[in-house]
Amino acid sequence: MTSSGKIKSDMLLLLAAAIWGFAFVAQRVGMDFVGPFTFSAVRFGLGCLVLIPFLFFRKHLAFNRLSPTKFEKKKIIWLQILLGLLVFGGVSFQQYGLVYTTAGDAGFITGLYVVFVPVAGLFLGQRNHIAIWIGVVLALTGLYFLSVREGFVINFGDYLVFVCAIIWTAHVLVVGHVAPRTDPIRTAIIQFAICSLLSWIIAIVFEEIQLGPILEALWPILYGGVLSVGIGYTLQVVAQQKAHPAYASIILSMESVFAVLGGWLLLGEEVTWKILLGCGLMLTGMIVAQAKGFTGSSSVE
Repeated sequence: MTSSGKIKSDMLLLLAAAIWGFAFVAQRVGMDFVGPFTFSAVRFGLGCLVLIPFLFFRKHLAFNRLSPTKFEKKKIIWLQILLGLLVFGGVSFQQYGLVYTTAGDAGFITGLYVVFVPVAGLFLGQRNHIAIWIGVVLALTGLYFLSVREGFVINFGDYLVFVCAIIWTAHVLVVGHVAPRTDPIRTAIIQFAICSLLSWIIAIVFEEIQLGPILEALWPILYGGVLSVGIGYTLQVVAQQKAHPAYASIILSMESVFAVLGGWLLLGEEVTWKILLGCGLMLTGMIVAQAKGFTGSSSVE
């Protein structure tokens, strides 16, 4: 990868992390009006609709993708469907887990994918440079200081969020395989449509859906749908056409830093020295991981 290409993918991943970080604020506000599955159903549906017009212009976009064979095309379609199921599973387990655990514990456990991705990559034939592993340790340590406020006690909700972390690990790895082989707009739309459909089904069965509360949560839903879903997840797919999955996971974990920044700026949440230390360690981890990049294949076979 050229230096300019690497910088571009880094910036896209960091932008996605920033969008997702501030989305925590929108999500918290939106949940005051509608249930979690209703919120997910509407925002992922909106994210899907936002991207549909881009289908007509994707041939003119400079996406760097391989030319898959007929067999690979069928495989990619199934993997795109799998991505939709993974997004739905990750969002659902995290939301339900938050009912039984604290936001700080959930944030830390979810962020464990920053470790799971490179470890899982070893079993898939991916070799990570020592700089990546150092970056992972720094990011994980920073995530702990950032997320865990007081004693860390494992409860039922933590187990649910742990499943969420495993699901996001699989999502990053599958995106790493699919992204270089197809256009990101199509992949993103399939993800969003499946997640929205499944969320609607669960919301209709278990939640009370009313137009009034949805309209009251309009601005959080718009942010969550247009920016967090429509743009954020698409940026991830575009960036992972060139970015190594383990390195991508380190940058994407920076969403925790932006979540803290958003809570401070928009919700007036307290920022302590421990939180600042955590942010600094995560930022250092991201910088260190760029020291020598990576060796070996970046694809997930």
